[in-house]
Amino acid sequence: MLTHTVNDKLKGIQGFAVDIDGTITENGNGVVFLPAVSKLRFLVKCGYKVIFVTGRSSVEAYVLSIFCGTTKIAVGENGGVIATGPDNFTVLGDIKLCVRGYELLKQRLRDVTIKPVFNRLSEVVLARTFDMEAGKLILEESGLGVYLTDSRYAFHINQLGVDKANGLVRALDMLNIHPKNIAAIGDSETDIPLFKKCGIGIALGHSPQSVKNQATHVVRGNSGRGLSEAIDFVSLNYLRNKT
Repeated sequence: MLTHTVNDKLKGIQGFAVDIDGTITENGNGVVFLPAVSKLRFLVKCGYKVIFVTGRSSVEAYVLSIFCGTTKIAVGENGGVIATGPDNFTVLGDIKLCVRGYELLKQRLRDVTIKPVFNRLSEVVLARTFDMEAGKLILEESGLGVYLTDSRYAFHINQLGVDKANGLVRALDMLNIHPKNIAAIGDSETDIPLFKKCGIGIALGHSPQSVKNQATHVVRGNSGRGLSEAIDFVSLNYLRNKT
């Protein structure tokens, strides 16, 4: 299934921005789909950049890049932190504002709890145990300068202006690549900014319709199989072997 039209002005894909949970893994249980990893490794061998852009910590994303053999730059915390090494982090969001947002939600709503995750430097991660829309409204009206999103793995409180697209742009600056030369692949509302910023945005088959509506293309497959299908689509339609 395809949506929208191919951007005739696209100059050529130089890299891929890939979500983790629900995209290269089965959402929620962290099982990596190895056939998709093989495809990503082949892209890197052909000279393309592959950057994980995720709601998980940048540490997890960076470690995944090591084991998957992809580009050693990772964008974590929904764009809030960029990792370029095991101890090298660029923090783009103010976690203190996010903590204040969490405290407000806890006062106003029931069942608001921190999700046990790797340490965060720019955001607060919550369990998906409360009314998301009510939480969004509370933060919007608070004036704190933070917002709430659903990665389908957890709820995230991030500072306004921090999202996957802005984090990716900062990472791409380090590689001298324009975002219009990137194919973004994901499955949740946190990936919509990527779809809007990058030259190609591909939503997986299990994505909510609101996410599919913002994508350039939609594939039928879910999770890792969907990622493999998306890579094949871009490879057949946009890439030239750079080796």
